[in-house]
Amino acid sequence: MSDTVLVTYATMAGSTAGVAEAIGKTLTEQGMAVVVRPMQEVTDVTPYRAIVAGSAIQNRVWLPEAMRFMRTHQAALAKKPFASFSVCMTMTMKNGQYREAIMEWLAPVRAIVQPMSERLFAGVLDIRKIPSFSDRLKFRISVMTGVWNEGDHRDWNAIAAWAKDLAPQLSEHAR
Repeated sequence: MSDTVLVTYATMAGSTAGVAEAIGKTLTEQGMAVVVRPMQEVTDVTPYRAIVAGSAIQNRVWLPEAMRFMRTHQAALAKKPFASFSVCMTMTMKNGQYREAIMEWLAPVRAIVQPMSERLFAGVLDIRKIPSFSDRLKFRISVMTGVWNEGDHRDWNAIAAWAKDLAPQLSEHAR
């Protein structure tokens, strides 16, 4: 087993990839060896000393490829320091009760592997990148009614702070 930490992600339109890259950068700045890769490119997690996995949330669940990754690597992930992050536009909604609901949406992830740390981040709403016409229409209506605002809502300081706090936890649990 190497001393390398794997930061892996599933993304719909790229904002989760950006969060994963920022986490990897901060962990590297904390003196850790880090590899950042999309989940579809990861075939084996055993060489890594710790795993940080994240996914966009769509329709109240992690993306299908993220859940597949979790099930495929469940046994290995359970033996290593494991942290998770999720990227979800619901985090931008003004009503705080939705944040509690998001934590419930992550129950299927926790049922596979219990993370030592988990964090929710807001994402990016770029309606042009939404694949289906009906979903684009729904988002346009939501933007017009003030439910969401288009744009990049990622809080880079919060992402870096979580990763910085995570670094010693990953190191300690790996011993």
